[in-house]
Amino acid sequence: MKLQPSAVGIVVADMAASLAFYRSLGLAVPDEPAPHVEVPFGALRLLLDTEETVASFDPSFTPPTGEGRVGLALECDSPADVDTAYERLVGEGYRGHLAPFDAVWGQRYASVLDPDGVGVDLFAASS
Repeated sequence: MKLQPSAVGIVVADMAASLAFYRSLGLAVPDEPAPHVEVPFGALRLLLDTEETVASFDPSFTPPTGEGRVGLALECDSPADVDTAYERLVGEGYRGHLAPFDAVWGQRYASVLDPDGVGVDLFAASS
């Protein structure tokens, strides 16, 4: 049996706020919120489900709390693009988690948080 990666799922408290965030990242996000939204995410799909949707099929569901449960990473074209994307997102009111820095592993790196506290890392190979 072979299992293929297909999607990454995130449970969201406010679908409209989450769609706005992921749209700000440049993803092809639909305009209208729905209880379940699928977004192209490279070779995968990003699946966003409201807490109510998950509770409808999982009676034991408890909404997650805290940061760091899921992490997403988006590669930028250049180190300067990491800085630009971070500043734009923070300027739009999203929470910065790690301001851009030159990581010891040879990348320009930063991290922002989506409306539910999911970390989205921005990175590019250092020049």
